[in-house]
Amino acid sequence: MRTVFDPAEMVPGRFYPLLTASVVPRPIAWVSSLSADGVPNLAPYSFFTVSSVSPPVVQFTSVTRKDSLRNIEATGEFVVNLATERMVDQVNASSAPYEPGADEFTALGIASEPSERVRVPRVTDSPIAIECSLRQVIEVGTSFVVMGDVLAVAVRPDALADDGLPEFTAIAPLSRLGRDEWGLTPPVRRISRPTG
Repeated sequence: MRTVFDPAEMVPGRFYPLLTASVVPRPIAWVSSLSADGVPNLAPYSFFTVSSVSPPVVQFTSVTRKDSLRNIEATGEFVVNLATERMVDQVNASSAPYEPGADEFTALGIASEPSERVRVPRVTDSPIAIECSLRQVIEVGTSFVVMGDVLAVAVRPDALADDGLPEFTAIAPLSRLGRDEWGLTPPVRRISRPTG
């Protein structure tokens, strides 16, 4: 017998931890943005994925309306910085409920650098930064799916393999699990896709 959870029968807010403990691991979009006044913001989002390759589009979901979303709507730009294992404490700290207009880069001592295609700064130590312009925001209940056209992917040289692509163990991506659990770099197994 399975335990069946019906969202219609659960207290509001109790289904969220069930979903986030079930859909695992989730890659983290460490989103940097700028306010209309030019103040940087940095926050992690674990509802993140690729939407399309042609054209290249990535998306993350803001559960409720947060500073990142307001900034992106105001400026039309953002950067997804890859969060790595050694950054776990900074990534977690950047999820705190800072006052609107706070600069998490400065507050947490996170180094930033200019991006290539957008005005938004990127995280210096992040091995991969995906620079985006806002494509659209889709409201889904109390959440907002933010879709961005990828203008550039900036990769640190030490994160690239011999074939010119990012190397998984070199980038050591951090992921979110359920509760207060974080996922570290798992073992990698290579399996060729069927061709016939």
